[in-house]
Amino acid sequence: MKLLSLTARIGELSPYLRLLRPELYYMDLTLPAASAILASYLATGGLPLLVPFLIAVIGGFAAITSSYVFNDCCDVDIDTINIPDRPLPSSRVSKNSAMMYAFLLLLIAGAAAAYLNPESLVVLFIAAATITIYSIFAKRSTFLSFLPVGISYGLVPVGVWLAFDPAGILKGGDGVILPLPAICFGLMMCVTDWAFTLGGVARDVEGDRLKGAPTMPVTFGIPFTAKFVTFWWIVGVIASVIIGWSARLGPVFFAGALASGLWMLAQCFDFIKHPTPERGGALFLNGSNYRAIMFGSMILDVVLCIYLGSYTSILW
Repeated sequence: MKLLSLTARIGELSPYLRLLRPELYYMDLTLPAASAILASYLATGGLPLLVPFLIAVIGGFAAITSSYVFNDCCDVDIDTINIPDRPLPSSRVSKNSAMMYAFLLLLIAGAAAAYLNPESLVVLFIAAATITIYSIFAKRSTFLSFLPVGISYGLVPVGVWLAFDPAGILKGGDGVILPLPAICFGLMMCVTDWAFTLGGVARDVEGDRLKGAPTMPVTFGIPFTAKFVTFWWIVGVIASVIIGWSARLGPVFFAGALASGLWMLAQCFDFIKHPTPERGGALFLNGSNYRAIMFGSMILDVVLCIYLGSYTSILW
C-alpha cells in the first residue's frame, strides 16, 4: 500500500515536473553551476564554498524554470495546437495553479539571490521583468520577440557571477563591474538563446500563425529563420572560445567547446537544408545539449586548473 501511495504521489507531481522542461534540466543546472565555479576560480583561485554554490545552482534553476511555467500560462491557446500534451493545455494543471507555481519558483530564486548578494537580486528583477515583457506582450506583437528572451537569459550567468565576484556597486566599488569573461559569458548566453528560442518557435509556427503571433517564422518563413539562427549559433560558438581565452582555461574546455560547437553548427546547416517545423524542434533540443556539454567541459576544466598545477601551462 505504501508503494502504491508513493507511486500515486509521484504521478500527481509529474505534471509540475513537466512544467519545468525536464528535457532541458542538464543545461539549466550546468549553466548556474559553471557560472559560479568560473567566477569563484577567477576571483579567488579556488572552488566556491559548497553551501553558497548549492544555493546559487538552485536559485538559478528556479529563476530559469519560473519563466518556463509563466510562459506556458501565457501560451495555453497556442500550446493547445502545437503541444497539446503539455500539462496546461491537457488540463492536468490549472492556469491558476501554474501561476502560483511560477511565483513560488521566482520567490525561491529571489531568496537565493538576496542571500548571496543584493546585486544578484537586482539582476534577477531585471531578467524577470524582461522575460515577462516577452511572454505577455512581445510574442503577440513583433517578430523581434526573441530579443528580450536572449537578454533575460544572458543575465542569468551575470547574476550568478555577482554572487561570487561582487561588483561592489552598492558599496561604492572600484569601477570594475564585471571582468571580461563574465561579459563574454553573458553575451554568449544572450545570442545563443536568440538562436535557441527561434528553433523552438519554428517548431510552433502553426499555432503561432493561427493565433496571430507574428514570430519570425510566421513573418519571414522557416528558411529565412534557419539562416538567421545559424548566424547566431556561429557567433555563440566564437563567443564560447573567447570566454576560454579571456579566462585562460585549459584544453579540456576548448576541446569540449569546439567539438560540441562544430557538431551544433552541423545541425544548423542541416536545418538550412531541411527547413521544417520538426527540424526546428530538433535543433531546439540540440542547442540545449550543446550548451550543456560546453558548460560541463568548463566545470571539469576549472577543477583541473585548480588541482593540477601544471595543467594551465599546457596552453598558457
